Amino acid sequence: HRHRHRHRHRHHHHNLWSATTTAQSDEDEEGVLSAFQTTPRWSASVALAGALFLSTPRIADAVTENQLVFMEAWRAVDKAYVDKTFNGVSWFKYREQTVKNTPMPSREDAYEEIKKMLKKLDDPFTRFLEPDQYAAVSENTMNANVSGIGVELTIDSDLSVKVVTPTIDAPAYLAGIKPLDKILEIDATDVTGLSLYEVAELLRGPQGSDVLLKIEPSATPGKTKSLSVTRKQYAVVPVKSDLCKSKSDDNSVGVVKLQTFNSLSAAKTKEAFTDLAEKGANSFVLDLRDDSGGLFPGALDIASQLMKKGLIVQIADAEGVRDTFEVNGKPIENVYNKKLSVIVNKGTASASEVLTAALRDNNRATIFGDEPTYGKGLIQTIVPLSDGSAVNVTVAKYQTPLGTDINKIGIAPDKKLPVGKDGQTMPTKLDKSDNDSSISFCEYVASLEDGTF
Repeated sequence: HRHRHRHRHRHHHHNLWSATTTAQSDEDEEGVLSAFQTTPRWSASVALAGALFLSTPRIADAVTENQLVFMEAWRAVDKAYVDKTFNGVSWFKYREQTVKNTPMPSREDAYEEIKKMLKKLDDPFTRFLEPDQYAAVSENTMNANVSGIGVELTIDSDLSVKVVTPTIDAPAYLAGIKPLDKILEIDATDVTGLSLYEVAELLRGPQGSDVLLKIEPSATPGKTKSLSVTRKQYAVVPVKSDLCKSKSDDNSVGVVKLQTFNSLSAAKTKEAFTDLAEKGANSFVLDLRDDSGGLFPGALDIASQLMKKGLIVQIADAEGVRDTFEVNGKPIENVYNKKLSVIVNKGTASASEVLTAALRDNNRATIFGDEPTYGKGLIQTIVPLSDGSAVNVTVAKYQTPLGTDINKIGIAPDKKLPVGKDGQTMPTKLDKSDNDSSISFCEYVASLEDGTF
């Protein structure tokens, strides 16, 4: 078993390296709110799904072309879906009944039936992509560019959607959207009470398309205005860092804020930690607040930078077969052996949770936060269908090194966010200019008891 695991670990490491990510949005697959999706071993069974529908027994004498597309989608889920109870749905019977009783005269009818079928699984990440949506996802490889409007969001206590920060020079910024503005509607859909994933889905779309926003500017509470914003590609800077002095000035704390897991994140994170260590940081803070993931290999890479040995994550598919990923044994000198604190919130999701759990379960870091993380422990892959549409199917779930399933639960922090001697609370950003808070992150660190971080 050890050998098989070791061999498989190597093999999947290679596969995961070229993995893509699909967002909870249909059109675009990058950004602060992506769900991660990989294409390792499961793709073998998944790739067959398109071909296998032909061997499906003919239920009626004449199965229409549209019904065949429905059956392909059914087969994709039947083969690869992680939950073989199919959420309590008798899966074979469901196909039989639908094909027998639903004529599906148009392709749209088939698509509606596929969506209806997938809804039965009660899994927001297993969903249908129409041909134009699948094409948009396919052409967006996971890189440092995002097609969208460039805005980081949070959900307020009153369930309203609030802007944390617009990305500089991205469309939202150029349209005049400011931090703390409230977004009330997106393309006439009321977004109050929606999750961050659902809001992201509404905001993302093909490059050059327009999205109509109704906002309540923070400068004029109670007054609303409408804006049309054109989606375009823009660069994302994944990492920011700073060296902070503690209260007594004896200790320097290196702070690294990771905003997303894109193809640059691991290299930029390594650069930041190495630089801070050279400048004399005695301890480190990794800020993962509102980092909702992206490329899964980034989590493996960064865990390897911060730990000398240990398991990072375990993955189980429908058969319960496990892949285990361990650190590569090449951590960053003067970093892996120093005190580490990780900061999380409910916007910490997916690949961020993989990293947080690895550091916690290996007793490598203390996790600080006032709320559990998001709780996304599922992995998807996209199965193309013969007519150019596709099904995004949850094919596996991951568990933390200690075997905990965090899906829909999240990771509970070890400690609350520390408060400064005069009641200073942790700002959301490193620079004062970016914050709605009156202090920078370093001023906040200086207000804490020595040794907090």
